[in-house]
Amino acid sequence: MADLKTMRTAAGARTAQIDEGLRAHMNKVYGTMSVGLLMTALVAWAFGSSPALMSILYNLDTGSPNILGWIVMFLPLIMVFAFGAAINRLSAAGAQLYFYVYAAIMGLSLSWIFMAFTGISIAQTFLVTAIAFAGLSLYGYTTKRDISGWGAFLIMGLIGIIVASIVNIFLGSPALHFAISVIGVLIFAGLTAYDTQKLKNDYIQHAHAMDGEWLAKSAILGALNLYLDFVNLFMFLLQFLGNRE
Repeated sequence: MADLKTMRTAAGARTAQIDEGLRAHMNKVYGTMSVGLLMTALVAWAFGSSPALMSILYNLDTGSPNILGWIVMFLPLIMVFAFGAAINRLSAAGAQLYFYVYAAIMGLSLSWIFMAFTGISIAQTFLVTAIAFAGLSLYGYTTKRDISGWGAFLIMGLIGIIVASIVNIFLGSPALHFAISVIGVLIFAGLTAYDTQKLKNDYIQHAHAMDGEWLAKSAILGALNLYLDFVNLFMFLLQFLGNRE
């Protein structure tokens, strides 16, 4: 009986340790994501509010991107795939630096919204996105329902809207643009909850294995995933809530 009691006490202590570690892990994820969002917002605002800087990336008369503008537009997508391929070779500090550089470049690629939409509508949409993101992420963290089955469907939908968005750059179809925006909001709402639950479950799984290096990198990768969910949810909502200049 004494041995059984000791085992239960040890198991309870281990569970409490994992719970405390999970809270610290998620705080690091959200903290890193928040710094990334702040960097993106500052860079986007600094460029978007300066015609001189915007002229480096865009023809201000037509609003069309120049060669450098096209590079900046697609560079974040390339960097995401490169990060996934390089994560195992990077240290945790290197992965965090990469994320912050990525966030700054994303700010450059999004600076055009300050030419297209009013500042008030951008701020209002950001607030709506923050509220929606917080609710969806909280649901993913607290729900007892296993939503891992959403993953394959959401990834397929994500690939579909990326391809459709690239195609529509050249087609310029308003109907396709509207459909992409609606589907995009639904997909990234689902991904926010899905990614949050996956982060939680992955931590619990690796915490038992005491894989400290993986957990440190996982926090950065998790911050990137949630950052992308937030940014894309914001951009799709901006198509509905933004007032054009």
